[in-house]
Amino acid sequence: MMPGVMRNSIVAGLLPALLSLPAAAQRDHWRQATDAELSSVLPARAPVANEHIETEMRTASGIVDDQGRYIAGVVLLTAGYSAEGKYSHYFLVQAPIRAGGVELQPGEYVFGWNRSQDGETLTVHFNVAATGALVGTADARLIPGKIRAESLHIWPPSERAIIQIGRFGIPFQVEHDK
Repeated sequence: MMPGVMRNSIVAGLLPALLSLPAAAQRDHWRQATDAELSSVLPARAPVANEHIETEMRTASGIVDDQGRYIAGVVLLTAGYSAEGKYSHYFLVQAPIRAGGVELQPGEYVFGWNRSQDGETLTVHFNVAATGALVGTADARLIPGKIRAESLHIWPPSERAIIQIGRFGIPFQVEHDK
């Protein structure tokens, strides 16, 4: 068989298999969102219960998929608000995720954390932003190796699939729409 004919035969044989992949498998490409993209989806003042709390946009981090869905967050400036000490971050979810065992459907959340006595774990509590209702808690563990501490870094699933708080990380996975 001639090389060109052989290549065309292989491509023709693989094409039906590629086209039969589930749509979700074809669209699940996530990348780091740019600062401009984050500014367009994250609020300057986040709605938290009955308040609108200022955010620190320089701490914003997030990812976006090929459909324009974001998973993004930013630090809340809570001094002087009733949320002080309760929440530290605003979190926008536009695709369902499971973060450390907590299912988060598309929506707006806030989270805060408490450090364990041994310093090895953060217990992170996710709450609905509008009401403060607890959705669930997840453990963030120290990320092994040398890693830069960051207020918040949401890593694309292809790189690390973690939500990083300081030097701690919560593993997450994007769920398929239900």
